Amino acid sequence: MHFGLNTFLNQEWGNGTANPSVFNPDHVDPEQWLRAAKSAGARYVVLVAKHHDGFALWPTGQTSYSVKSSPWKHGKGDLVRMTELAAHKEGMGFGVYLSPWDRHEPSYANSKAYDKFYMAQMDELAQNYGPLVEWWLDGAGSAGHVYAFKKYVNELRTYQPNTMVFADVALFGYGDVRWVGQEDGRIHGENWNVIDRHGEVRWRPVEVDTPLHKLQWYWHPDSNKTLKSVAELVDIWENSVGRGGQLMLGIAPNEHGLLPAADVARLKAFGEALKARYGADKNLARHHLPCNPNVAAALDNNEDTFWSAPKGSHHATLEVDFKHPVTLDHSLAMEWLNVGQRVEKYAIQVWTGNGWRTVAGAQAIGHMKIDHFPAVTTTKVRLDILASTGTARIREFQLFNVGTTP
Repeated sequence: MHFGLNTFLNQEWGNGTANPSVFNPDHVDPEQWLRAAKSAGARYVVLVAKHHDGFALWPTGQTSYSVKSSPWKHGKGDLVRMTELAAHKEGMGFGVYLSPWDRHEPSYANSKAYDKFYMAQMDELAQNYGPLVEWWLDGAGSAGHVYAFKKYVNELRTYQPNTMVFADVALFGYGDVRWVGQEDGRIHGENWNVIDRHGEVRWRPVEVDTPLHKLQWYWHPDSNKTLKSVAELVDIWENSVGRGGQLMLGIAPNEHGLLPAADVARLKAFGEALKARYGADKNLARHHLPCNPNVAAALDNNEDTFWSAPKGSHHATLEVDFKHPVTLDHSLAMEWLNVGQRVEKYAIQVWTGNGWRTVAGAQAIGHMKIDHFPAVTTTKVRLDILASTGTARIREFQLFNVGTTP
């Protein structure tokens, strides 16, 4: 969620010189933001508490460059608190983005002095808000500035031991969640949770960030022209969440402190489109013929149960049989990842009456993998695990007939 001085200045990045008096929304309603996000299927939100311009959305004690110097609520407002409370009211998690790059703070010119400043602001947020689901470390800008990231993360863990730290691969040693590498909303290629940097191997799932508006994280007067369509959002979801990642969708309140009506409607339509395609009631696999309990565990719409391949195997098949022919064009598979990502190569195959025909295939499954293919009618479908590093376990194997584009 991006909301701040930039909202009122029709810009994406501020240089830290704007007067705090610019920030004066007349109808701030984080509960509206959270309801809209929840309607799209979001489970938690991350508020940009301070962007690169250095303007803080809470009454920080470290600088006067914050909401306490604005006319909003006569300098008594705290947008971080308001958003946190709204998230809890909606049963959602809450996280914060605190930009390391600060284009306003004078101490930024001195690395050690600024480290103290940043950590003091971080302590305010980590100690007084939360629990924080995610802490966003943006690597933008900085102009060669060196940060004491190890100290930052150690300090953060003191007060928020369970928060997920988002960071790009340049901060490999400090993050729990890695950046996908671009902002088009898609994972390109195979997605492996374990990555290797200079011989150091770590489990670092990918987060995919993209705004609801084309190339715009903050609200702009032309926002209706840049709003992504439902079809675009579904395609983004299928190529982020549907490729084993997490989608962080950027939303932006307007100068009044409200999400525009068009944004609210689009988020709701997006959530409805996902349910129409992938809702539990749309899963064809739940109509399977009776099977053994091991297979049934992957067909029960329950992500807490799983099918297991034979112990020690590197190749296995998970088959779904139907009494009557079914037509399908999408499959969804999820690995049980408690012992790691095991599947290295797989195929989705359908029974033709004379043999098995492959309709889709790839390497990684991971948390989730959605495959689409031309519609086919059959009485048998199987997930053929062609190679795995050890015993493969599948939480869910679901089948859908999506048909038309949303």
